[in-house]
Amino acid sequence: MARVPYLRREDADESLKPLYDRLESERKVPTANIFLALTHAPAQLDAFLTYANSLRAADLSPKLRELAILTVGHATRSAYEVAHHQSHGLKAGLTEEQLAAVADFESSGLFDETEKAVMRLAKESTLHVDVSDETWRAAAEHLTGRQMVELSLSIAWYNSGVRIMGLLDIDLEDNYPIPFRNS
Repeated sequence: MARVPYLRREDADESLKPLYDRLESERKVPTANIFLALTHAPAQLDAFLTYANSLRAADLSPKLRELAILTVGHATRSAYEVAHHQSHGLKAGLTEEQLAAVADFESSGLFDETEKAVMRLAKESTLHVDVSDETWRAAAEHLTGRQMVELSLSIAWYNSGVRIMGLLDIDLEDNYPIPFRNS
């Protein structure tokens, strides 16, 4: 159970109406629990949405971005992150088989060299913060400097997201399948 109550539109102050309007126009309806928890800090939620939107509008391939995000989710055992980004991954061009193989990408033949390099970077950064020059170079061989910065920002951003979800103990909504059990 979440550590702060989910603040739904009908329970919120009228001054938050524009924020709920934004959530409903930019995100899935019904509003995800992470956003309902963050409405307690409306200015930060507004900035959170703006930053997240900037990452989605980046030059980095949506498929590579989603592979990085899903890798962060698996590396941190964040069922919430993985469940929410599987649909994004499908929209970005991942197959169901690839989604199922993200946790074991190194031994999978379903990912090409570029995809594995991006996932390796995401996993190493998530688990160790610093990444080796070898891991960095493997991804940088396939991406521009701009894309590498956007990838770095995406990896760091979603690492912050899974930590927020963990701190607030955000519940996975009933309409999402549980990709694995947190332990």
